[in-house]
Amino acid sequence: MNEPSVLDYVKAKLAPWKGIRIDFPSERSSDYREVPIERDIPIASSDSKAGVLGGAEARPDVKVDAQAAIIPWRVLATIFLALLAQRAFEPPDRSVVQGILFYALAAVSLAWAASKKELTLDSAPEAVRRIDPYSVRQGAFVVGALLAMLALLTFGGNRFTAVNVTLWLSGLGAIIYSLWLPPAAEARSWLSQLKDFVGNPVWDIRVSRWSLFVLAVVVLVLFFRFYRLDQVPPEMFSDHAEKLLDVQDVLNGQTSIFFPRNTGREALQMVLTAGIAKYLGTGISFASLKIGTILAGLLTLPFIYLLGKEAGNRRIGLMALLFAGMAYWPNVISRVGLRFPLYPLFVAPALYFMVRGLRTSDRNSFIWAGVAIGMGLHGYSPARVIPIVITAGFLLYVLHRKSQEDRQQAVWYFMVLALVALIVFLPLGRFALENPEIFNYRTMTRVGNIEQPLPGPAWQIFLKNLGNALLMFHWNNGETWVHSIVYRPALDVISAAFLFLGSILLILRYRQEKNWIDLFLLVSVPLLMLPSILSLAFPNENPSLNRAGGALVPVFIIVGFGFDHIVTSIRSRLREGWGKKLAVGLAALLIVLSASQNYDLVFNQYYRQFLYSSWNTTELGGVIRAFDDSIGSPDSAWVVAYPHWVDTRLVGINAGYPVRDFGILPENLEDTVETPDAKLFLLKPEDEDAIQALKLYYPQGTLSKYTSKVESKDFLMYFVPPAGTSEIP
Repeated sequence: MNEPSVLDYVKAKLAPWKGIRIDFPSERSSDYREVPIERDIPIASSDSKAGVLGGAEARPDVKVDAQAAIIPWRVLATIFLALLAQRAFEPPDRSVVQGILFYALAAVSLAWAASKKELTLDSAPEAVRRIDPYSVRQGAFVVGALLAMLALLTFGGNRFTAVNVTLWLSGLGAIIYSLWLPPAAEARSWLSQLKDFVGNPVWDIRVSRWSLFVLAVVVLVLFFRFYRLDQVPPEMFSDHAEKLLDVQDVLNGQTSIFFPRNTGREALQMVLTAGIAKYLGTGISFASLKIGTILAGLLTLPFIYLLGKEAGNRRIGLMALLFAGMAYWPNVISRVGLRFPLYPLFVAPALYFMVRGLRTSDRNSFIWAGVAIGMGLHGYSPARVIPIVITAGFLLYVLHRKSQEDRQQAVWYFMVLALVALIVFLPLGRFALENPEIFNYRTMTRVGNIEQPLPGPAWQIFLKNLGNALLMFHWNNGETWVHSIVYRPALDVISAAFLFLGSILLILRYRQEKNWIDLFLLVSVPLLMLPSILSLAFPNENPSLNRAGGALVPVFIIVGFGFDHIVTSIRSRLREGWGKKLAVGLAALLIVLSASQNYDLVFNQYYRQFLYSSWNTTELGGVIRAFDDSIGSPDSAWVVAYPHWVDTRLVGINAGYPVRDFGILPENLEDTVETPDAKLFLLKPEDEDAIQALKLYYPQGTLSKYTSKVESKDFLMYFVPPAGTSEIP
């Protein structure tokens, strides 16, 4: 046996770029067999002070330009040019030519900085290669499979029941147990440390500057996500009425797997909102919807952080979390109270556990990824694209692996993930088998010609939609006022600029390392936007912030990647002291500018746009509530229907009567004459026919105007006193 000598070991360490790696064996206790992994380039510590790939600290063969070591002016110029470019794309005074020109110059400047070794590029985290034992607890697997099949048989009729849910969860638990491996040695060590810490009678807690920074980020994110939640957005629209009616059905005991109302909706939001309405006491209200979706948006952020760590280091993860937490795009789709944030909520853990599992050869991560994928399919229909994205990730990994054993192991991991995801999806899968038309109806109205013919050749529309979707971040995020500020970029100036720079940096690192994760982050963005891109029948609905919501996960990781590497480059090239202060000051300034613009976008621009675009059903509901609390009753109050006016179901919800529709058609006004109680009719001022009809039926009535807080949203109140009286008591 030819064992390496100490001299061989020293040579390998001094010349890591030759791809030679020699490790002395160490004792490990694990169900995995760990083996060395081949790398074509050296690994730099991702959390070190310099953390460079291509810098003098990590590569002894690289000489840093003396001028670059003093002032990294190329990197500084890159930031300035990218910000100028994105500022040129900001409404209302846009300049396409200036924006393209400055972005082109920024790209040239960035490439120049890289060629002059002025740019710091951290290496991706080192992969840990283990040999999976391919072991399965056969008894538990058979039991789980039988229980899952029984659950599938009992999920008929589009209902969750105590029996089928018990069978389903028991089968899922048995399958997970059959596949689960004991944690690796480092995981056990972490648990042991936690146990020792908790068991220690004296806790030695130290607060580092990093901890304080993390705390500040958390506080800032919580502010952006909860500030003025009751006011932004201020009103509901018809989709909210549909959701709240479904929630009322759940509270009434109708535990549907799929809710067919309004072209069909998955059950997760209905069940979540019903629990909030019941146990938090918020009832059938806008608040119940908002609380659930805000929590979904918040739960996405930790997984963005973890995925950012997998892409680089904890700084990248935290910057991605910070920019995503402040950004107007994820904030708005979380605040609007619809299912939109359920898409990124399950994209983030699915991608994180897949990437982590492939990097560390950890089978358990794929079990968790399967759970996330399956749950996502119960949340929001765009999540049906997640399996495609995951498959693309596995394909990229396999194509980048030289070892046949690695590729075979990846196929095994994919099978584990797919099996778990399939079992989690089981209830909805049974519904889809029984009702394929209902299950696919919403999707097919956008992809096919069910609702209207395609406005041109499908491939041409697809390519145009793809281009418009990719321009969403820097130019135009669409025309849907309910979840976006129309015709502006999806990102603020700072985030958009660093998305551009981060994308280039990922390409540069991929050229150096050939790491599949870098390519996957870039490819996953358009793949996760497919639910928006595939709106072929209605291309005006693309781009769409809600249907492209899953893409925000890799987008903000790329933003964090660019931000961290640019700032680190400046810090590492300047002398200690003032160089560090300059880097920190620049980072703080950019974060403040981003926070300031996002504050204005959400709490000023979006709020005003929504206020003037939505109908004031809150005010109409308040009038009916006051009428009920004084002289009238809900049975003698009506909203006279008028084309393109308020959704009268929302008036009932805001009045506190969620199952009552206060609408009445003008031709049915005569039917109210027999009611002896005091009556109240709410009308649109333009409805002259209804006004004349009421004066005819109730000459003793009184017409008055309600002045809304929103200009042009005033409405009329026609009060009829009780029978036998002639005036208001």
